[in-house]
Amino acid sequence: MELNQDIMKAVETLGYRVTAGDVAAKTGLNISQAEAGVLALASATQAHMQVAETGDVAYEFPRQFRNTLRNKYWQLRWQSTWAKIWAVLFYLIRISFGIMLITAVMLVFLAIIAIMIGMQSQRDEEDRDGGYGGGMGFSPWLWIGNDWFYWFSYGPQRRYDRYDQVGGGRDRNRRDLNLLEAIFSFLFGDGDPNKDLDTRRWGAIAAVIRNNRGAVAAEQLAPYLDNANLNDDLEDYVIPALSRFNGQPKVSPQGDLVYYFPELQVTTQNSQPQSVPAFLKETKRRFTSAAPNQVAIAIGLGTLLVVGSLYLAFIAAGWTTGFVGLVYSLCDLFLAYGIAFLGIPAVRYFWMQRINQKIESRNTQRQSLVGKTIQRKLDYAKQFAIQTIVGKDNLAYTTETDLIDQDIANRDKIDEEWRRRLESS
Repeated sequence: MELNQDIMKAVETLGYRVTAGDVAAKTGLNISQAEAGVLALASATQAHMQVAETGDVAYEFPRQFRNTLRNKYWQLRWQSTWAKIWAVLFYLIRISFGIMLITAVMLVFLAIIAIMIGMQSQRDEEDRDGGYGGGMGFSPWLWIGNDWFYWFSYGPQRRYDRYDQVGGGRDRNRRDLNLLEAIFSFLFGDGDPNKDLDTRRWGAIAAVIRNNRGAVAAEQLAPYLDNANLNDDLEDYVIPALSRFNGQPKVSPQGDLVYYFPELQVTTQNSQPQSVPAFLKETKRRFTSAAPNQVAIAIGLGTLLVVGSLYLAFIAAGWTTGFVGLVYSLCDLFLAYGIAFLGIPAVRYFWMQRINQKIESRNTQRQSLVGKTIQRKLDYAKQFAIQTIVGKDNLAYTTETDLIDQDIANRDKIDEEWRRRLESS
């Protein structure tokens, strides 16, 4: 059995009583997926189905339905456990790149220092004990400083003022990265900030439709869709929204098209209009969330590894035994790692600039479509704007009550109505 986690979250957010339209609007799923997902969840949790006198259907879920699912299906228990295990594994993968870099730098410079000590010992056997004095005290760790807890600690306790990804505002609640996390961020970045773009897109479109009681003009949806061209009389760009939410076109006497969405007009509660952004805005990619001093340290360590590997390969040529021989045999690997460590972020930086230019162009194009709606279209759309509320006071049937009990109750209502009419006559 496979249940949609987004639908579960939507049910909880909406107060455990929903219609398929409520879920589709909240999650951005298409209507058929929302209907199938809600029905599957209702079946698995013994939720109650409620049918209004209009024929519209709502579902009421028990508030502890997640516990019911976990007790019923071992797959869900395993998913929860695996999510925790994967979080730890992925964190170990992230910090492994920094551990390998630091370990490689340590090995290279320890080998260089060992060779220098050996060379000094050969030159001056009598002064062997003091031969490493003077200029041999260099260590790359002087770059990092003495606050090891700051650089390598893990947890949400530490904070610093950084610019967030949206608009450059400060975000004081984001966790500061330790050095190992910062090295991974410098190397690979922080992922795609627009991975939820489709969810935001369809959620915004559903909110616009619902704010207009289920009937809209194409121009109202254009700022959230791609390839919208208002200079063209064709409104092909709105077809994905019609397909996703079962929209139906209507033609006005003047030849204007408007669209209404019956499933999104049905809800369980009379909610206030939702706040919706004026247009769908993509977030520009950020090179790294590491602090500037952490970036400087990462670059410094990568440079030390490249330079140190080249120098070690030069002075340890032919050395095949002992610790120095082992490190020398790994020189090519360390050099390749150092070059890749510095090269990957460089390539990623220029690639990111091109991606951000395209993002800016799309944002500008969508923003230019805001406020272009023709008033006569809005006036015509109002003829189809309705909201059907499936309340508990207008139900024709509910699985909360036994069918026989409901039949008896309905008969009693009919008898009472007939008695009232006879008395009034």
